[in-house]
Formats: sequence, structure tokens, C-alpha cells
Amino acid sequence: MGRVLVMVGSDLRQQVLDRSIFIFGLAVPLALMWVFSLVFAPLAEELEPVTVAVSGPAEDPLTGTLAETLDGLDDAVDTTVLEVDAAEVPTLLADAEVGAAVLVPDGFSAALAEGDAPQVQVRLPESPGLEGEVVTAVVDGVLRQFTATARTAAAAEELGAQPQEVDAVLAEDAATGPAVLWAPGETADEQLSARESIVAGQAGFFLLFTVGFGVLGLVVEREWGTLARLLSMPIPSWWVPLSKGLSSWALGVVATGVLLLAGSLLFDDVHLGSPGVIAVLLLAVVAAATSIMFVIAKVARTAEQAGVAQTIVAITLGMSGGAFFRVGSEGLLGTVLQLNPVTALGRGLGITAGGGGVADLTPVLVAMGLMCVVMATLAVLVPGRRDVL
Repeated sequence: MGRVLVMVGSDLRQQVLDRSIFIFGLAVPLALMWVFSLVFAPLAEELEPVTVAVSGPAEDPLTGTLAETLDGLDDAVDTTVLEVDAAEVPTLLADAEVGAAVLVPDGFSAALAEGDAPQVQVRLPESPGLEGEVVTAVVDGVLRQFTATARTAAAAEELGAQPQEVDAVLAEDAATGPAVLWAPGETADEQLSARESIVAGQAGFFLLFTVGFGVLGLVVEREWGTLARLLSMPIPSWWVPLSKGLSSWALGVVATGVLLLAGSLLFDDVHLGSPGVIAVLLLAVVAAATSIMFVIAKVARTAEQAGVAQTIVAITLGMSGGAFFRVGSEGLLGTVLQLNPVTALGRGLGITAGGGGVADLTPVLVAMGLMCVVMATLAVLVPGRRDVL
């Protein structure tokens, strides 16, 4: 075992002396984390406060219900409702003093009761934000409820219900509160925030490049003729790929750990959980990623072919694993994607960020173990160069 460790140390020294490992393992992923956080993370942040102007007859009960519903959005959007005259709305919108305006016509409740279709206008500024879209959606929901209630009352009268009975039903319905209720929800424990997903995705994506520096070095040494010399030494032939695999694995664990730590320090809102549990996750994920490189080394005839194959595999697994955008995990395809090291890293970090321990990582660790077995079997059985495995 001492000789194997010496070989591993020699491989690590060669890889560290190569500046490519610092470029693709640290510099580029950190730069992309920063750029992606500037571009994509703000899209997932909380909505800004919004002021909504409501214009309508004060004596109309449904106008009050609509204003009350909008004012109740504070748990999701910090909303301020202003009761104004219709003539003030254009000026308020032009001066950006309000983010949306709702104009309720006179006789709104009476028109609904008679079966008419009164028009409620929602006006937005020239450059509306997401907050204005939220207001529009809420108003639409409230109006649909008003319409359904009015139609119910009309149908009851058509069927011969007494006016007192219809009034009692409508009064009971009105007493239940606003037609639309907004309640805050809780994020699932296994779900990362926008910036946490960026950090996890880029760390997983570039892991597939980092682990290739050692294993794919087998192809380079074969071209240079040094692999034959190593195999001629008085050591078991399988020590050579073992040392390459261990050096790649160690380098991948360190580089990915540094990326996750740097992401946590770079962004204040990135909290990935217990370092000890994350370390266990990294050991398994990096092992699975390393096993993929052995298949590439087995089938590639030249270093150029190995580099191209590595890039294709990294991009494919990175995109399907959510390194650049969220990917659904439903159905059979979603189950297969659980074997993807990039997917497993994001899923595992979601568990650790939610306070999960090693036991909670069991499904991820099992999937990564299965991936190692599958890739190792393919590396042995697939036709290719015998001097690699």
C-alpha cells in the first residue's frame, strides 16, 4: 500500500504543477458562480413592496372586499392600498407612485346581481414589475369569485328560492372573509435557494473536468510511452489505474470542497449545512464522477479524443443535472437522473442545507455507489485498450 501512496503522491504533484487544474477547477467555476448570481439569482428573490391605488364607489360592498383582499397580501408582497379618485390614477402611474391601479365602476355590485358584466380595469405602469402581475392575478381571482357568487344567486332565484334565503346564503358567504386568501408557505427541506443552486451546480459541473486530469492521464502516458514502463515495473498492473483514480478522487474532493466553501463565503445567503456531512457526500459523489472517467480512458485512443469525450459527457451530465437551470425529476427519466453525480450533489446539498445528517443522505449515497459499480463494470467489459484496465 505504501508504494500505491507514493504513486498517488507523484500523480498529485504532477497535476498540481499543471495550471489547468487551477483554471478549470477553481478560477472558472468561481467566476461563473459570481456572474450567474448577478443574472439569475435576483429573479428568484422576494418581491418588492408595491402600492396599489383602488378607485371605486365607497358604498359598494364588493369594492371594499377587493381592497381588503389586496391589503391582505402583506405576507407575500408588502402591499399598501390607497383609495383614490379615478382622475388621479394616470398621474400616479406616470409618476411611479403606485405599482398598479384598480378602477371599479359605479354600480358594480348591482350590475353583478342583475347578471351584467361590469368591467373592472387594472392599469399598470409602462414598465410593470412582477408585483404588478401579482396584483393583476389576485384581482382576476377575486372577480371570478364575485361572478360565481352572482351566478349562484341568479340560479337560486330561477329555481324558485325565496329572496330571504338567497340573501342569507350570500350574507353567510360574505362573512367568511375575502374571496382570495394569501398564506405564506414553507420551502421544502431538500430545496436549495437560487444562489445555493448556482454554487452546487457549478461545483458539480466542473467536478467532471477536475477528476479527468488524473484518470485521463492514462491516455496521455500511453501516447508518451511512459505507461508501458509503469506496467513493466515489479508491481501489480492494476496499481497504475488505482493510483490514477485515487489521485483524481482526492483532487476532486479538495477542489469541490474549496468551491463550496468559497461559494458560502462569497454569498451571505448560501448555507449548505454541516461540513462533516457535506464531506461524506463529496466522498461518494466524487467517486462516482471518477468512475465515469475510466470508461472514457478505456475507449479513447488519443488524448484529444479523451478530451472531447470528457467535454461532451460533462456538458450532458451538467445540463441534465441542473448545473445551469432546474430540471424536473419526475417519471422514469427523473429516477435515472438520480445516478448523475451533478444531480446527486445538488440533491445531497439540499438535504444538508435543510439540516439533514448522514442517515438522510442514504438514498444519494446508495445511488452513487450503484453508479460506481455500473461504471467500473463498463470500464472492464467495454472493448478498448487493455493497457488501461
